[in-house]
Amino acid sequence: MITSVSGAAWPFDIALIDLAAAGLPSSSFVRMKLFTLDHRFVLRRTGRLGSRDSAAVEVSLAKLLSMRGPTSKS
Repeated sequence: MITSVSGAAWPFDIALIDLAAAGLPSSSFVRMKLFTLDHRFVLRRTGRLGSRDSAAVEVSLAKLLSMRGPTSKS
């Protein structure tokens, strides 16, 4: 998700650099808060992440997905 809230940082937050490309009016972050959303709730596309921002998000997401939580033994 993208947020402009600058409270306590979450792990893997990415501060966006190219706000114009993303169509954002103020400082914003990509916050790794994963969820599903029905496409009918998406009203419009405001922009696209710039190449540097997109690469940073990919690195952060790869780190997040490579983390291992507790495992259960059968």
